[in-house]
Amino acid sequence: MSYESVIKELRNGILHPVYFLHGEEPYYIDKVSEFIEENILTDSEKAFNQLILYGKDVEASTIIDEARQYPMMSSKRVILLKEAQEMKSLPELLPYLENPAPSTILVICHKYNKIDKRTKFAKIMEQKALVFESKRIYENQVPVWVKEYIKSLGYQAVNGVAELLTEYLGADLGKISNELDKLILNVSKSNIISIEDVKEQIGISKEYDVFELQKMLGARDYPKAVRIINYLADNQTSNPPVMVISNIFSYFNKVMLVRYHGSKSDFELSRLTGVNSFFIKEYRNAAKNYSILQLIHIFHSLKAADKASKGIGTRRADVISVYKDLVISCIMA
Repeated sequence: MSYESVIKELRNGILHPVYFLHGEEPYYIDKVSEFIEENILTDSEKAFNQLILYGKDVEASTIIDEARQYPMMSSKRVILLKEAQEMKSLPELLPYLENPAPSTILVICHKYNKIDKRTKFAKIMEQKALVFESKRIYENQVPVWVKEYIKSLGYQAVNGVAELLTEYLGADLGKISNELDKLILNVSKSNIISIEDVKEQIGISKEYDVFELQKMLGARDYPKAVRIINYLADNQTSNPPVMVISNIFSYFNKVMLVRYHGSKSDFELSRLTGVNSFFIKEYRNAAKNYSILQLIHIFHSLKAADKASKGIGTRRADVISVYKDLVISCIMA
């Protein structure tokens, strides 16, 4: 069942005794559980009939005992089990799942991975519960999602906004939605979101961020790359070295893929690398500037930079020295 179908049923008052929400994408799991938490019971009913439990702090026996209790001054009782993936005794809920209490709505939130459908637990869940799998979307699909989300808020985005957000924030739907919700509170009343709005409100500096650094490394532009690393070294709170080095590694990994498969179409390269086709030209240009052997050399330099930034070795190098060594190794490869 899709996310939209689950929410539609809930809005129409179609309720199930057990909801099992699982999968690699936590965003939709959170949205379904939040809807149930906020809308099934009235505020007065919640005081006695709504309970939130966490997998790492609770045993199956406690959940079963709570679920078997009758509601007080309400027709339903709601129990939300969050972070169920951390609950070692989760399979011990099986006796309850086989015969759930009709007056209780038990919501099990199992994030970051999907359940093994071959197990008895999963098979019983399929029979007795509403099972929703929240699938992670590919990065090259995120811009479309961003555009739809902005539209759902009653706004429109100019060309490039969705791609910029994806490039900066990746495929973390929760983070993207949070940033957009904050942005909406501060944009003009024209209902149009511009690239300038994104840069100003979300704090994306296209002149001094890791993505512009990647671009300068791909173009082998040493002077601009040095200016950016000086800025990043002076602003480590918002640009931690582990994030900077990780992003550069990811960038050159995609450049390597484009170098190997440069004869493919932009669409094919987009699917292969996870890069939106809006940015494929940049990766093609970078791939022209480096041979396979040079890219392998860069990966070795990135590994050394990662170790140095973590203090692994004979001494702990300062961040700016690590960055300068890395930039020289990349551009002079």
